[in-house]
Amino acid sequence: MKFKEYISLAIFSFSRQLTRTMLTGLGIVISIAAVIVVISAAQGVKGFIIGQFETYGTNILNVEVKVPETAKNSSEGANAQAFGTVIKTLTLDDMKALRKLPNIKNNYAGQMGQAVANSGSAKKTITLFGVSPTFLEIDTSKVAQGRFFSPEEDDSLAKVAVLGFNVASELFGDSNPIGQDIKIKQKNFEVIGVFESKGAVMFVNYDDFVYLPIRTLQKQILGIDHVSYILNQYQDENKLPQTVAAVEDLLRDRHNIDDSNPDKDDFQVQSNDDFVNILDTVIGGFTILLIILAAISLIVGGVGIMNIMYVSVLERTFEIGLRKAIGARPKQILLQFLTEAVLITTLGGLSGILAGVAVSYLISLVAAWQGFAWDFVVPLYSVVLATSFSVVCGLVFGLYPARQAAALDPIEALRRE
Repeated sequence: MKFKEYISLAIFSFSRQLTRTMLTGLGIVISIAAVIVVISAAQGVKGFIIGQFETYGTNILNVEVKVPETAKNSSEGANAQAFGTVIKTLTLDDMKALRKLPNIKNNYAGQMGQAVANSGSAKKTITLFGVSPTFLEIDTSKVAQGRFFSPEEDDSLAKVAVLGFNVASELFGDSNPIGQDIKIKQKNFEVIGVFESKGAVMFVNYDDFVYLPIRTLQKQILGIDHVSYILNQYQDENKLPQTVAAVEDLLRDRHNIDDSNPDKDDFQVQSNDDFVNILDTVIGGFTILLIILAAISLIVGGVGIMNIMYVSVLERTFEIGLRKAIGARPKQILLQFLTEAVLITTLGGLSGILAGVAVSYLISLVAAWQGFAWDFVVPLYSVVLATSFSVVCGLVFGLYPARQAAALDPIEALRRE
């Protein structure tokens, strides 16, 4: 028999038990759809988070404070707060020194605080974000009205502020805030600019921020000399390992830390590549876990197919005996039933792929509707993986019933009519 004849026989068999065939393949459809949705969602999440991270700029090397390891604690980032300890060793002078390294293109320092801002009777709790004037040369934020503060204003501790979109709306409504004052901790700050709406980035809503010159925040508001982090933009990605080493060496030298004892570092250096690698590890592990769960569901569906095929063999015993009586060989009987099993799982797999793609697309639409930059991605390998699962499932779980059919004695089979 030719392959197309096996297909024709399988389709004829399915048409006689259409409802049962559809129900038999349903488990495969659900399992394969789950695999597609999981992989697509993982790629969507990864793209979304990387897109959020890139709003801070590209080719980023971040230096943030951490608590040095001791016998009582381990290293922590978290913007220098752990076990009640505040690290005060990272400074604006460190920022200037880092900017002189060969592969560092630009950088800015950052420090945060919190306060209540007033404008007339309007009041709002805000996050104060002190940054260097070079902030906009790296970050992707855009000023919608007015301007950003200058190096001269930073050096002179000028009481000027650039408002996040929500802050401007809640304090000034529809009126133009440029040139007006807001009061922060009993001090008046002139509004010189308003940012475009940026929304939440990495679960932080920058529209609720008030941006101040870093020195103004340090001296006029917080009374400190240190910063929480220094964000550096590097030029050549191929030189990143050497640049990381140069940053670490420079800061250890400036902070009087022995190079042979990195556990005493009061800073940590992370590149965007480090972040992506961590993200890949987390999402990869989560994806594998969900695929394993989907595979278990696929195995359950395969067992169901094996049972249904076994019942089909019992119901068609006379047909098998008749075919053998007129010359059909055991191999042909085995291939006939094995083809049916593989065809069921393959059709179920293709239906599952279509269902998974549809659900994944729906998820991307809902995410976009909610304001998330969520890409609709269905990697080719997920389709290949799902199709392979389907075929293998049909072969594995269809083999036993097919061998039972091939092993039937034609005389005994004909007697069962």
